[in-house]
Amino acid sequence: MNLPRQNLLPGLAASAAAGLMLLAGAFSAAAQSRGVPGATESGQCRYANGDDDDVSCSDGYEYTAPVGSFAPNAFGLYDVLGNVWEWTQDCWNGSYAGAPADGSAWQSGDCGRRVLRGGSWVSVPRDLRSAYRIRYSAGFRNSGIGFRVARTLN
Repeated sequence: MNLPRQNLLPGLAASAAAGLMLLAGAFSAAAQSRGVPGATESGQCRYANGDDDDVSCSDGYEYTAPVGSFAPNAFGLYDVLGNVWEWTQDCWNGSYAGAPADGSAWQSGDCGRRVLRGGSWVSVPRDLRSAYRIRYSAGFRNSGIGFRVARTLN
């Protein structure tokens, strides 16, 4: 099955991106600023694997859903909210004060902890929002965590 990669450390996202770059151009683990605009919901059930705040939903999968099981959002992105939390390149900062204005990853702050976004199949509905983020040690692994690779277009 075409399931999302799970239980990975954030450094593996960089390794995967480097491998893709050899094949097809500039890829990287997504910066948290790149994920927010793409995380708009579509359809009756806004999230994979969970109940909406006001609609009883079930995607029919006990854990993660195969990639692309649901229609893409308006940006053409699949599974942005609710399949697995996604590691970003960004170091943890308690607020957005001083964040890069160009959409690049924030590489200063508490770099021993990294930002995750998007929620997962075990998240409660309030966590399944594009604006919600959490932090974990860069050495933390969990079956509800994966990553999204982004391609830089010129």
